[in-house]
Amino acid sequence: MAIRLAESLSDCGQFRADDVFNRYIGWYREGAFDTGPVAEKVLARVAEGEQVGVAVRAVHAELDNKTAGCNPSHRCAPLAMARSGSEDALPDAASMEAALTHFDPLAGDVSAAVVVLCRALILGRSWPDALDASMVGRTDLTRRALSVVGWSSLDKGGYAPNVLAAAVHFLDGYNEFCAALDASFAFAGGGNYCPVLVGAIGGARWGINAVPLDRVRHTELLTRMRIAATRLSAKW
Repeated sequence: MAIRLAESLSDCGQFRADDVFNRYIGWYREGAFDTGPVAEKVLARVAEGEQVGVAVRAVHAELDNKTAGCNPSHRCAPLAMARSGSEDALPDAASMEAALTHFDPLAGDVSAAVVVLCRALILGRSWPDALDASMVGRTDLTRRALSVVGWSSLDKGGYAPNVLAAAVHFLDGYNEFCAALDASFAFAGGGNYCPVLVGAIGGARWGINAVPLDRVRHTELLTRMRIAATRLSAKW
C-alpha cells in the first residue's frame, strides 16, 4: 500500500485521495495481502460495489468502533517523501489518507505524527527536535505515545498509539538502524506491528545507507520500491 501511495504521489504530483484509493482497490482485486482487518473489510465492500464512505462507516460499526489500527501509519511514510506537500499540509494529508479505510480519527492522528516525524528527520533535524515537531497539534494520546517517558508499558498489538509508542521506544533506545530494528523484532515477533514503523522512521532518521541490502533483497517489490523512492527524491 505504501508503494501504491508513493506511485500516486509521483504520478499525480500531489496527494489525491481518489487516485490513491483506486490504486488500493485495484491491488485488492489483484490479490492483496496483509492489509490488516479494517482495510481488508473496507476494500472487500468497495470491491462488491459499496461507496467508499459507506463502507468505511459500516466496517467501523461492524468492528464495534475499533478502527484505530496501525495500517494507515504503516503505509503513510511516502507522504513525508513527497516534495509537493508542505510541512504544514502533511498532517491533514495523512489524516485524509488514513480515513480512506479507517473511520476512527485516532488512526489518522497517529499517521500524521509519523509523517511529520519522518519529514523532520529527512530534513536533518535532530531526533529530539523531530519528536517535538511531530507532537504539535496531535491528541493527548498520540503525544504520550511519542514521549519516551510518557507510555507506561509496551504492547505488541496493532492499536495505533501502542504501535507508535513501541516504535519510539526502540528508535530512542538505539543509535543504529539494525540494532533498533532487531530489538523491535525481538519484542514484537511475527506480529510485525512496531517493526514496520521502526523501519520507516529509522530509514528517515539514519538514511538509506544504514539499511543493509540483505535486509530487503528478499522482497520481490525491491525494484518497484527503488523506482518509487528515486522518483520522489528527484523532486527535492
